[in-house]
Amino acid sequence: MRLRLLPDRRYRDREHAGRVLAEALDAFTGRPDVIVLALPRGGVDVAAPIAERLRAPLDVCLVHKLGVPGWPEVAAGAIGEDGALVVNDDVVRESGTTDADLTRAIDAARTELRRRQTLYRHDRPPAAVAGKTVLIVDDGVATGATMAAALRTLRHRSVAGAVVAVPTGPSEVADLFPDADRVVCPDRPGYFVGVSAAYDDFPQLTDARVAEVLARFAPE
Repeated sequence: MRLRLLPDRRYRDREHAGRVLAEALDAFTGRPDVIVLALPRGGVDVAAPIAERLRAPLDVCLVHKLGVPGWPEVAAGAIGEDGALVVNDDVVRESGTTDADLTRAIDAARTELRRRQTLYRHDRPPAAVAGKTVLIVDDGVATGATMAAALRTLRHRSVAGAVVAVPTGPSEVADLFPDADRVVCPDRPGYFVGVSAAYDDFPQLTDARVAEVLARFAPE
């Protein structure tokens, strides 16, 4: 069924958003130093059309937020699948997060990252990003906490450049990512109510869907 794009919504679905975003990233087409990394789950369906148009490899950037006890939406930091750890000392201090709390959050995050790595890649190693220009893709940005953590962990992996590429975000989206070399975001409404507001169709993606998309791009 073909969905109608409502006047106040920019994209039919994530695939459509990826095609629009890919046009804004045309300068990266065919470059051997470019790799597309998606933040799962939602970023994967956006990233696939980008990787196809740019003729670039696609992988996921597995990052897990470290939750604050009692406030699961607040991140005390994040850890990447390669072990790169980012801790927000201000959040830790202001939330009263203890060393024991942080240790428990890190252990839980590592367990979840191992689960996702096995499920998504079937034990294939993460794509090599050292010396590469990384286009890191999600289906949108609200607070930007996960994307910021992903950027910081990528810097630990010695990328040559990091470009944030998202279909929608608040008007100040570029200011959210000082660690990025560039931010590409075609839809920046003056009154931003949330990522889903930019889409006609915005279903929850499953782990199986992420694995299916990655399998299409897996190196032979």
